[in-house]
Amino acid sequence: MTTTTLAGTVATQANVYFDGKCVSHTVTLADGVRKSVGVILPATLTFNTGAPEIMETVAGKATIKLAGASEWQTYGPGESFNVPGNSSFEIKVEGEPYHYICHFG
Repeated sequence: MTTTTLAGTVATQANVYFDGKCVSHTVTLADGVRKSVGVILPATLTFNTGAPEIMETVAGKATIKLAGASEWQTYGPGESFNVPGNSSFEIKVEGEPYHYICHFG
């Protein structure tokens, strides 16, 4: 199931990465939990993580390769993937933009 709304405080300044190919906004929920809601335009990018992340696909699709993995896996709406803390992942977005929610921790 895909999350369609989040109730919380939204940071009005965007987080812009990779020359604008990834743009997100931080959402802080009432209980202090922080999430990021964003979009990745068609590109192949590498992200590094500090905390563990769950990347939830809202729209579009992306092909992912986690650090140390040999296989790429594709995720679409309603699917998610886990990224360990202090790690990285490669993401390929082709065609339409990839919309996501990043759940930290």
